[in-house]
Amino acid sequence: MPKAPASSSRFWKLHRQLARFNTFLFRRTRGRVGGTYFGGAPVLLLHHVGRRSGEARTNPLIYLDDGPDLVIVASKGGTDTHPAWFHNLMAMASTEVELPGGEHRRVTPRVAEGAERAALWERLVAIYRPYASYATYTDRQIPVVVLGPAG
Repeated sequence: MPKAPASSSRFWKLHRQLARFNTFLFRRTRGRVGGTYFGGAPVLLLHHVGRRSGEARTNPLIYLDDGPDLVIVASKGGTDTHPAWFHNLMAMASTEVELPGGEHRRVTPRVAEGAERAALWERLVAIYRPYASYATYTDRQIPVVVLGPAG
């Protein structure tokens, strides 16, 4: 397997550090700081468990409130793979998310398909424009994940 360039490794290390810092700020201020991303896109904290490690993990992710559902995008996994958190999430029957204000919700994930995906994708791009340009860098269809209330 080819080794990633050093600049790429540094980028992802910085990305992980910023995500941890965002999570810290989000929790410390109950979402008043860290509850939005650049341009005002709302952020939630997704809790999941590593499939291989079994370790608890948290990712700050941009979301769309499609009450009672929440919608997220599995965007940053590389040009040919989905991100690890997406695989972890889809392997779980349910998980918890943390919303601004300290609200916790138990949710069940599913991937949106067809017309539902297309409609949600347009709404997600409207709240965070870089999704549209990111989609041009990959041949894979970026998953749109619906987090419905766990019953």
